[in-house]
Amino acid sequence: MPLKKEIRVLGLDDAPFELSDKECLVIGTFFRGGEFMDGVLSTKVTVDGDDSTLKVIAAINKSRFKTQLQAIFTDGIAFGGFNVINIHNLYKHTGVPVIIVVRRKPDFEKLEKTLQQLGMEKKYQVMEKAGTPQEVKTNRGKIFMQTAGITAEKAKSILDVCCTRSYLPEAIRAAHLIGAGIV
Repeated sequence: MPLKKEIRVLGLDDAPFELSDKECLVIGTFFRGGEFMDGVLSTKVTVDGDDSTLKVIAAINKSRFKTQLQAIFTDGIAFGGFNVINIHNLYKHTGVPVIIVVRRKPDFEKLEKTLQQLGMEKKYQVMEKAGTPQEVKTNRGKIFMQTAGITAEKAKSILDVCCTRSYLPEAIRAAHLIGAGIV
């Protein structure tokens, strides 16, 4: 059975920030597929902190759209620098499948080395638990994804519906634009 074109999704992205900032704004946009934005949410996370998973879970669970959500997209696995999202906990505590998308495959050796130098080895372990990013071709081009609570096949079909104007889902693109306009 084909996927509905107006599947309700949430796209999350962090707004621009300075390394000297204590907090970073995270914007979420609720979309029906890749066509209509129905709402916006926001929260703040600590730059390079450990609270992004909990803050995002709380914001989603308070949302009036939560019961209709079919997928949560994030642009990368961390907000506010190295505030790494535990995608399995995000799925577990919201009940909504999570799809991390990035344009380029991360250099995990470089990430691990950087986090070790910063004394943040535990953050790398959370990244590893998210699994190896899988290359996926959408109707707009090639991206990489990591998932929790959803099969790769179903995630790809959702991406095909939601990537209408960009390589990334429209919900992420809109969240990025809003964040850039506010900060």
